[in-house]
Order: sequence, then C-alpha cells, then structure tokens
Amino acid sequence: MSESVTENVEPTVAELENEGDIAADYLEELLDIADIDGDLNLDVRQGRAYVSVEAEGDGLSLLSAPDTVQALQELTRLAVQSKTGSFSRLILDIGGSRDTRRRQLETLVDAAAAKLDEGASQASLPSMSSYERKLVHDIAAERGLVSESYGEGADRHTVLRRR
Repeated sequence: MSESVTENVEPTVAELENEGDIAADYLEELLDIADIDGDLNLDVRQGRAYVSVEAEGDGLSLLSAPDTVQALQELTRLAVQSKTGSFSRLILDIGGSRDTRRRQLETLVDAAAAKLDEGASQASLPSMSSYERKLVHDIAAERGLVSESYGEGADRHTVLRRR
C-alpha cells in the first residue's frame, strides 16, 4: 500500500511544528557529519515550517551560499516528506542567508524601479524560486509596484510595472 503525496491541503500548526522537528533532526545529523557546530531554531511563519541554523564565527560560511542553502532546503524537504508522506514547503535559513537574500532582492527591485522611472514600461527580473518570487512580490508591493510571475518551472520569473 503506497501513500500519496498531497500538495493542496494546508497543514495545521502542529503538523508544521512536526515538520520542523523532523527537519531539525535531519540537519543536526548533517552538521554532525560535517563537524559543524550550529544551533537550530524552529518556528512557524505564514503557513510554513521555518528552520534557522546559527553559529558563532564563520562556521556556517560555506553552507550559507544561496545555491547551497537551496540544495540543503530541498534535501531537508525530501527528508521531511519521506517521514510524513506529505509535501513540505519548509524554509531553511543558514547563518542569516534569508535576510541577506532579501536585501539582494530589494536591490534588484530598486534597480528595476529605476528602469521604470527612466521610462521602461516593465522590468523583468531573473528566474528564481517560488519563495524568492514571493519576497519580490512583497517588496514590489511595499514600493508601490505591480508584480506578476511568468514562465514555467526553472524559467519562472517576475515582471514589474508601475501602477
């Protein structure tokens, strides 16, 4: 008897907390294998389990690169999915990587807004993950811009316009 993976049912806070616990166990094992000391913090934000890894000094510097965080997030989501049988939208932050990425996205949106101020009718941003596009939509709204996502899969990107 096989379990099916569902994506459409919104998980409860208890289920999200369980995802966080499973993710923390998985990440602790990875950190132990890599001989990296780190503290894990679990939270539930906007309908997602949120796991952050913090450490003193630069112990996490190699792991906090955007591509590495994305890869570790996907591996952690798969570990959670294998234990729960449900799709996970867990967010992983390593050494403040999410705040750093948000600042980078704010810079991208500000550069796009400058192009719009110079007369462009719209400005396209590079392809990015659904989480990053969500951040871009939030940042664009804060700056009074209209944002829409276009494309499929790895080519999905955001286009910004003035209201």
